[in-house]
Amino acid sequence: MEDMTAPSISSPSAPSGTGFDDLLARLHDYDPQTGMTALHDSRLLGFDTETTGARPGRDAIVSACLVLRDPARGRAGDISVSWIINPHRPMSAGASAVNGFTDDFLQENGAEPTEALGQIAQAVLDSQRIGIPLLAYNAPFDVAMLHGDLNRWNLADVDADLVVDPLVIDRKVSRRHGRRTLSDTTAYYGVEPDGDFHDASADTRAAVDLIAPMSTLYPQVGSLSLDEIMNWQRRAHEEWKASFNSWLESRGRRPITDGWLERTEERTRIRLP
Repeated sequence: MEDMTAPSISSPSAPSGTGFDDLLARLHDYDPQTGMTALHDSRLLGFDTETTGARPGRDAIVSACLVLRDPARGRAGDISVSWIINPHRPMSAGASAVNGFTDDFLQENGAEPTEALGQIAQAVLDSQRIGIPLLAYNAPFDVAMLHGDLNRWNLADVDADLVVDPLVIDRKVSRRHGRRTLSDTTAYYGVEPDGDFHDASADTRAAVDLIAPMSTLYPQVGSLSLDEIMNWQRRAHEEWKASFNSWLESRGRRPITDGWLERTEERTRIRLP
């Protein structure tokens, strides 16, 4: 992918995109969604991160994006806000090779974590309060990274009870073979990215864009209600895990044990200010 050592931001301390204040104002204008709301009709808050590495609690977020999608307004009505964050810890060589961020760039241009994370957390909290799901591709990773960073900076808690994960959904309904990275999955569903993958803004919008073609190709996905979608995804993940573990064990490899956003205190709570 192209080098991304100088992502575009409005200023070191302010989020970029349509505007954080606009995002909060839109959320505050909405009436709460009910549990009967179908996924294809639901507003969604897309979320993606780029990080110093892949170890939640040890590595840190360096870039994040939120995209608010309202089906009634369409894609043109999205509100998108992005952050560059100084993680106050070094980039790993592997992560830097993937997302293009360098220590020097982040130290010079990144917002302080408490400010940026507080804004992200506030938007997540406000959306959850009115029944808008947090959407992330491979959601446990981004949720865990956010949890780890907020915990590291001693910020307060909120529950993330409503999450949509296009990866889990795709594994359940699509029987295709091959890789299921975000780029592979968007290509399968005909979604065109708004930039390079491994850019938080492009990845967030691409993940949100998946819901419409998934709902068209698999109507049972679009008709899922918000009341049922969490347990549906947990069951879908367990079915996939059993199948994947059979494959791993047939090759003498250790099985995986992780659940999908399991309903425990540790796994369902995101640290919020």
